[in-house]
Amino acid sequence: MSASKQMSDAHTPHPRTAGDTERLDVAVGVLTLLADRTRLALLKELGNGDADVTTLTDACGAARPSVSQHLAKLRLAGLVATRKDGRRVVYSLRHGHLRRLVDEALNVADHQLSALPPHD
Repeated sequence: MSASKQMSDAHTPHPRTAGDTERLDVAVGVLTLLADRTRLALLKELGNGDADVTTLTDACGAARPSVSQHLAKLRLAGLVATRKDGRRVVYSLRHGHLRRLVDEALNVADHQLSALPPHD
């Protein structure tokens, strides 16, 4: 194949299948859920292991009702799972991929912060 043919192929848009569209829509939904400070803090804490609402409230510094509402959104989205431990509800991440995604988002933040000039 010639170099000019390779270049033209590189700029030709690939047809998108319905699966690609759905996949992008789901990814946007996940990233939208992560785009909240409290939910990101909750997921970061759950990346360290299972926790109940009291532990998560202490870790993220938000009010308990707010934490419960955010956890409900994450549970309904299928990002966290719950189990009963006596009277307590214990939350956990449903996928290791989510932990890596949160870690990578925080790594990007670290890089951006380290690139900023020091402020006086």
